[in-house]
Amino acid sequence: MAFNLVEHPLAKHFVGRLRDKTTGPAEFRVIAQKLAVILAVEATRQLKTTRTEVHTPMAVADAEQIDVGITAVPILRAGLGMLQPIIELFPDVTVGYIGLERDESTAIASSYYCKLPNLHGRAVLLIDPMLATGGSASQAIDILKARGADSLVLLAVVAASEGVDRLAKVHPDVAIYATALDTQLDAKKFIVPGLGDFGDRLFGTES
Repeated sequence: MAFNLVEHPLAKHFVGRLRDKTTGPAEFRVIAQKLAVILAVEATRQLKTTRTEVHTPMAVADAEQIDVGITAVPILRAGLGMLQPIIELFPDVTVGYIGLERDESTAIASSYYCKLPNLHGRAVLLIDPMLATGGSASQAIDILKARGADSLVLLAVVAASEGVDRLAKVHPDVAIYATALDTQLDAKKFIVPGLGDFGDRLFGTES
């Protein structure tokens, strides 16, 4: 497994705005989408392309086109905040959904929804904005692999060391791309300093 910390100055700026508790839901949603673009671009640098030609107004020019489809799979509900820009960014995108709900007393997630397209031969982007213990991400990856995913990366805004270490052990073939790495989890398994509950801040709800 490769852990990739995206350290672009713009990513750092946006993460700082998300961490700020005074950032309201409207701004939070906009910034989450911008970070999704940065992460998706970094995570897809190795996509296969095919050489082709196009006719410019002046002459024939060499060109390349992506020849593999993308499947974006947000973990509900927080991952929804990063989905739309990925759909708009790539030329061939299908979407799946995995619903996992964490028991706050045990920090263990249970599945309540799963709807996936055909994953064979596609590059799968799993969207889990907060990688804390790694439990939810690991469960989601198990599901995706069982359904045929063989090219899979995880996109996270903030990752905790514990979650990164867990995925390295159970899914060493899955690369992680994150814009921040925090070292601590609190007693309730929330990332510290983190940015709070991503879904609540995204939608303006309360835990």
